[in-house]
Amino acid sequence: MPGDNPNAIRLTCRMICKLRLFACSVALFFPCAFAVAQGTPLTKEEIAGADRTDDFSIPMPAELMAALTKQGKLDWASKFRAPIPTDYQSRAQLALNLGTLVADGFIAVEAQDARQVKNLGKDILQIAKNLGVSKDVLMRGSSITDFAERKQWDQLKEELEATQNEVKESMNEGKDSDLITLVTVGGWVRGVEVISGHIAANYNDASARILRQPEIVSYLSKKLDALPAKVRDEPRVKTTRVKLMEIGKLVACPRDEAPSAASVKRLNELTSELVAAFAKKDTK
Repeated sequence: MPGDNPNAIRLTCRMICKLRLFACSVALFFPCAFAVAQGTPLTKEEIAGADRTDDFSIPMPAELMAALTKQGKLDWASKFRAPIPTDYQSRAQLALNLGTLVADGFIAVEAQDARQVKNLGKDILQIAKNLGVSKDVLMRGSSITDFAERKQWDQLKEELEATQNEVKESMNEGKDSDLITLVTVGGWVRGVEVISGHIAANYNDASARILRQPEIVSYLSKKLDALPAKVRDEPRVKTTRVKLMEIGKLVACPRDEAPSAASVKRLNELTSELVAAFAKKDTK
């Protein structure tokens, strides 16, 4: 346990319990995380199962990255981006960027860059604080730092997953359940941006099949459409809803095919535009 600190021990125990719940919810939507890498589509029963759970059922960025890693070694450090602000005025924008930062955290873990992990951990927790999440979530900063300093990469992945899940749980308890969808969308978009960028530069059918996710795009689109008007009409949410329509077409190739090189390139352009829009601060 990190430093044998009682608080850290309690948090780690809670983390393990939450991860078990997380694994069960993922199983309802994805019988196997690496089925994505095989281009295996979801059945109607699996999609119905996702509707009965919550947004935790969408695969974490780490799962998509793990599927891509199966295709060969990547230079994950080349996927880093410049730091983004953490003090947005819009709660919707905070939630979208929280999701992208969690995805960045997984990239840093894959690159095994302890300093990058610690910096991203601070940013994640700052945005979480600005969203008004519980103190239990904010206490995770020390354990993220401890795991990074000790280069315990597997534990770091679990802690990032647990942090995102606990943020979502805190939002739900604080009557901000609508923002949970935006955290999920932000993480998924950033993950797809990174993956599609790599595949576009190193195209092959096997890797491109990872991006065949029409059911996920449809699910996220429906969740965004169901948001309250005030959230749904936030500029970045509106932009996301429009771009997801085109993204859905790009990844909706036949079951036995992979998205084309041109489709992957366009997918990378669209997700890059979204990530940039999420991070851009409004000018007064």
